[in-house]
Amino acid sequence: MSGGGDDYKREESVVLIVIVSLAALSLLSLIAAFAYYCYITRKVSRRLNSHQLPKRSSSPAPLPLPPPVIPPQGKESPSSNSASDGAAAGALVVGAERGVQLFGYRQLHAATGGFGRAHMVGQGSFGAVYRGVLPDGRKVAVKLMDRPGKQGEEEFEMEVELLSRLRSSHLLGLIGHCSEGGHRLLVYEFMANGCLQEHLYPNGGSCGGISKLDWPTRLRIALEAAKGLEYLHERVTPPVIHRDFKSSNILLDKDYHARVSDFGLAKLGSDKAGGHVSTRVLGTQGYVAPEYALTGHLTTKSDVYSYGVVLLELLTGRVPVDMKRPPGEGVLVNWALPMLTDREKVVQILDPSLEGQYSLKDAVQVAAIAAMCVQPEADYRPLMADVVQSLVPLVKNRSASKSCNPNAQASRPLD
Repeated sequence: MSGGGDDYKREESVVLIVIVSLAALSLLSLIAAFAYYCYITRKVSRRLNSHQLPKRSSSPAPLPLPPPVIPPQGKESPSSNSASDGAAAGALVVGAERGVQLFGYRQLHAATGGFGRAHMVGQGSFGAVYRGVLPDGRKVAVKLMDRPGKQGEEEFEMEVELLSRLRSSHLLGLIGHCSEGGHRLLVYEFMANGCLQEHLYPNGGSCGGISKLDWPTRLRIALEAAKGLEYLHERVTPPVIHRDFKSSNILLDKDYHARVSDFGLAKLGSDKAGGHVSTRVLGTQGYVAPEYALTGHLTTKSDVYSYGVVLLELLTGRVPVDMKRPPGEGVLVNWALPMLTDREKVVQILDPSLEGQYSLKDAVQVAAIAAMCVQPEADYRPLMADVVQSLVPLVKNRSASKSCNPNAQASRPLD
């Protein structure tokens, strides 16, 4: 009996050892399989991230955004070490980042003729703007930052970050940038006709100069600029507040199509209905909304006010602030607002150079839109989507009437 019991115990031990061994092998197999799965997943994820492209305007941009990756100061990209390297590559590009190109300082210096005065085309809040030509023949505008310190750096990073992500035909396109040593430069699409301000005030704007912008072109510029702000406010989450919208920041291409530019002062707005962000008051005199100037509370309605001022410029041909004018006429909004809703007085404030180009009905409607945009109370101002919807039929009707009347005064195309 005892011998049989020992055999049974030995068999039981063998079975137990086999079971434990199989369990251990199974566990090791599971661990190995899991480790391999993690390895493959990580590898695929890296590959996808390396090929990811910026989102198009059909979907909101993924804001808030991480800070841009900017090359370390004082170091140059290996491909920009010499002029011969650039020539061999056949392009000024030294790299690419999130859909925009990275340039070397010496390359942009050569493209703009050494940033000579003959190549200078404007002066923005960021710095001087120069005309340049890339080796492939593309004309570009190069903005050279001249504002030192933290604020200048913040403006540079904000503009790079926003324009690297935002995609709209009504915003000025960013081609690339340069961050080498102490140099900060932005490279944009070249806009052949400069800024709106130059065309509204050929002689500087103070009580003189006759604008050659006709009524249909002004209507179209108003609509395209409104679409630019509409995109920023309502197609991006959270919304982007431009904070320095003005006629000098509306650029015109060779066909006088408008693009909104200069995002150095832009801020991300509140994603809550009726919410605001508190910030120091920055902007340009005559364009700053009164509630923002008083409290520092910034909302998309602050941009709407600035847009209303630009619309008044297009209507009247007057600068926002001109204290050389008669008493009561120095501040454009204060002078024009009481007359914008009076059909007979609207005619009195219109730019004299527009005589005979507009229908009274259209002029009254545009004046009414401007009046709503520059209301002192922000809650009474419309959304930019409402402004766009109001302007679209005016532009289309004007375009149709020009097509049906070949003897009408010649103007640039509206579409």
